[in-house]
Amino acid sequence: MANGLFVIGTGTDVGKTYVTGLLVKALHESGAKAAYYKAAMSGNKRNPDGTLCPGDAAHVKAVSGIPQPLDTMCPYVYERAVSPHLAARLEGNPIDLSRVLNELAALRQQYDFITMEGAGGILCPLRMDEQTIWLPDLIRKTDFPCLLVADAGLGTINAVGLTAFYLRAQQLPLAGIVFNRFIPGDVMHEDNRRVCEQITGAPVITCVQKGDTSLRLPAEQVRVLYNRGGNV
Repeated sequence: MANGLFVIGTGTDVGKTYVTGLLVKALHESGAKAAYYKAAMSGNKRNPDGTLCPGDAAHVKAVSGIPQPLDTMCPYVYERAVSPHLAARLEGNPIDLSRVLNELAALRQQYDFITMEGAGGILCPLRMDEQTIWLPDLIRKTDFPCLLVADAGLGTINAVGLTAFYLRAQQLPLAGIVFNRFIPGDVMHEDNRRVCEQITGAPVITCVQKGDTSLRLPAEQVRVLYNRGGNV
């Protein structure tokens, strides 16, 4: 059964999908059977035939080179660029957690490593109607450790600290942090890295610079981030 990692972010547009693509690429190029999975994607464009293309999944597939079929990467795809709970209210097809977990379980039987990507920040509502599902509810069901992606710049101490404190309160494990858009030698970026490690107790696993096409991390260290077993 595949080991898993849940990639979360301090918010929207911090580079979760970009970093996820590099993680999956590192695993794939090391010879592992690697797969990508995301419960719900919003803000997607339509194919010529009118169907929605899961943009994040398509990006990860293109960057990593994995042969995994695109239609196994995301069960819920929405057009409007809003939170999944609101997209479902506007477009229909609300998230069924059982379906998400069943499809994840099927992937775990076929692959060595599953990299699962969250939506938005940690307090992202996935469904809010007769059922209420938050992103942490899903993370807890997978039993995957979290990897937190954060922008390296101004404001990240607050964003990283609050996210890490919430994860701790929810008893969700944080395997580490990745700084995106990192500029080596920048006094603020370097200090943000030091302070974030200090206040969270979690290591900054690696820093990703603009234009990077590979992680600055050996594949063996990438594999260590993924758990053993799980509840799914």
